[in-house]
Amino acid sequence: MNFIMRMIVTSIVAFGLSYILRGVHLDTFTTAIVLAFVLAILNAIVKPILIFITFPITLVTLGLFLFVINALIIILADKLLKGFAVDGFWWALLFSLLLSIVTSVLYKEKRNEKE
Repeated sequence: MNFIMRMIVTSIVAFGLSYILRGVHLDTFTTAIVLAFVLAILNAIVKPILIFITFPITLVTLGLFLFVINALIIILADKLLKGFAVDGFWWALLFSLLLSIVTSVLYKEKRNEKE
């Protein structure tokens, strides 16, 4: 149930951000739901590999390179989904930052309601 709730929150936020950000395009809400699942899979499989490979760069930049990895995950999701498009690296970086911040805040609110 927790995973499904997280996917719903992520898809709603992603769909809302596509209306706010000019460089991010989502066709339908169904595409947003698929995007949430694709991002979950990429974050579970590809992201740890990228973090391991780029560990020295991440240490030198004091962890700021993780933002670049998040943007690369968004760009990879763009390549995998037909109804999702990001106009460039900077839009992917902004989208990933806003998506993670807003979903964290909203998901925290949902958790606090249960307690």
